[in-house]
Amino acid sequence: MAARRSKRWLIWLGAPLLLVALLVSFWSWDWFIPLVEARASAAAGRPVKIERLHVKLGRVTAVTAEGVRVGNPEGFPDDPPFAEVARATARVDVGAFLRSREVVIPSVELDQPVVNVVGRGDGTRNYEFDVAAPAGEAAEPGSKPPARVGALRVNGGKARVAIEWLRADFEVDVKTEDREGQEPALVAEARGTYAGQRIEAQFTGGSVLDLRNENEPWPVDLRLRNGETSLSLKGTVREPAKLRGADLRVELAGQDMADLVPLSGVPFPKTPPFRLEGKADYADGRVRLFDANGRVGRSDIGGSLTVSTTGSRPDVTADLHSRSVDLADFGGLIGSQPGRASTPGQTPQQRAAMARAQASPRMLPTTPVNMPRLTAANVHVRYRADRIQGQGMPFDSLDAAADIVDGVVTLHPVSLGIGQGRLVANGTLTPEEGGGLRAKIDVELRRADLSRLLGAAGAGGAGTLGGVARIEGSGKSLSEILGRGNGEATFVTVGGNVSSFLVDLSGLHFGNALLSALGIPARASIECLIADFALQRGALKARTFLLDTDAHVVTGSGGVEFGREQLDFRLRTDTKRPTVASLPTPIRVEGTLKNPAIQPELAEAAARAGAAVGLGVLFPPLALLPTIQLGVGENSQCEALQGAGERRRQQQRQAPEGGGRR
Repeated sequence: MAARRSKRWLIWLGAPLLLVALLVSFWSWDWFIPLVEARASAAAGRPVKIERLHVKLGRVTAVTAEGVRVGNPEGFPDDPPFAEVARATARVDVGAFLRSREVVIPSVELDQPVVNVVGRGDGTRNYEFDVAAPAGEAAEPGSKPPARVGALRVNGGKARVAIEWLRADFEVDVKTEDREGQEPALVAEARGTYAGQRIEAQFTGGSVLDLRNENEPWPVDLRLRNGETSLSLKGTVREPAKLRGADLRVELAGQDMADLVPLSGVPFPKTPPFRLEGKADYADGRVRLFDANGRVGRSDIGGSLTVSTTGSRPDVTADLHSRSVDLADFGGLIGSQPGRASTPGQTPQQRAAMARAQASPRMLPTTPVNMPRLTAANVHVRYRADRIQGQGMPFDSLDAAADIVDGVVTLHPVSLGIGQGRLVANGTLTPEEGGGLRAKIDVELRRADLSRLLGAAGAGGAGTLGGVARIEGSGKSLSEILGRGNGEATFVTVGGNVSSFLVDLSGLHFGNALLSALGIPARASIECLIADFALQRGALKARTFLLDTDAHVVTGSGGVEFGREQLDFRLRTDTKRPTVASLPTPIRVEGTLKNPAIQPELAEAAARAGAAVGLGVLFPPLALLPTIQLGVGENSQCEALQGAGERRRQQQRQAPEGGGRR
């Protein structure tokens, strides 16, 4: 009886032990794979598959998943998947969870992870996640603290990026690199194409353990080359996962600032070769470049640039300054080929483009406005230049303020210094259907120094000029806007003198021969100049052109057709007092804006006894008379001269056909 009872106890004790032994012998964590896959798929919003699952129990439990595969969203092929990881191991602090319900993961190790990032031309992308809590677990805000992740080690990681609208197709090698006495650093190298150009990049960061450390700045060192553009960033960032801030040193160099558009989102114009360096920071959705200095072509430039990405489109604010500027370096702003043939460092392509621009018979830019770039961002710019380069440049300085908001360009104003005076332009350029711009520009010349204008042309003189101009026009380029424009312009000068019109322009010289043709001695006192023009459908014609000197009155007629860039202007001189052998010759300015020519009116010259001998050759002209404006003071001489001009025209209209002076 006792033996039977002992045997029964052995069975009751041995059966559970045998069951435990059998369970241990046949136990597999793979049984939990369907559960893990279901929860992971629900959280990621896409299928997640695992081949093997291993768990090593302990106070810090190691969970290892092999053959992890994260699929693409609907609409993308199954292969290649979004991500694959040969082996992923996470160590979970079970004790911390039991004590405080806090998820602590001291370390994560990924072996041979591969990520495939795809963005298609229709805007769909495989890297957008619809992350949601598992069914029945709608989380209460703040109910669960986020998991604390410690060190991350990546071995042999790769990312393949192919985004059509960025014209990007490149690969990135990612790993963590051990450093003596420090946590492993994150290291990455990229190569391929971006924006249709070759890209190479090297990146070294800090420890992944410090990525979320609010009190420890995270070091970064990035060196990137995209086409002809190079970028260097070195410094620290705060909480990179949340982009809380940055303190960086930036160096930029390249052949054309327009190449920065795909890298920065800022609508830079075309420029000659450039280099910039400065400091950069980031806070509250704004990237700021400050204490910047460098060169664009032959111009120095410095200042600050801020880009905010918090709105529907980037908002760019720039405050820039140049000590010395060559305006040709920024010709890309109006559609011209920027720079000059002598600009150093140009590529063969830039030199070829410059040669084509110089060989073109047209002077006004015909390049269409880049409307997508114009509407890509809202831009607010203030720019000042202390000195404008060029011996033939009449302007001394530049102070400009402009805004681009929703594609509408507002100039308020663009101001150019001319001695003690200024040329000031205000206006708007508004996008139109079809890709063009509607321009409304008002220009005022305020007490500009005649000496500065003539001095820039190699001549001497004195006086004050003033005037106003207005233009309205539509087109896809500056050439089209002027070629279809309407408006008017009036310029006036009072007093002063002209010592000479000696000019060196396009390699040919003007001098006393031209003065003789106009009937003006080498030095003449200017009593008044009135120049009044009307612009209709691109044709600028003189309504009144009167130049009064102490001995002569010069009248002008004709004008310019901006659409064809054709000049046809006639100047005629009358002496105030009869003099022996003083028979000045009328002259005509003809040709194109880029290649104008001066020639005498030969028929009338013969009738007037052959004045201005030696002008049988064609002369590329200087701007024959200074550009001037209203606002120069009271001027009874101009009023009297204008009245005399009206009487002279009436007498000419009443004279019989063929009449005139002999």
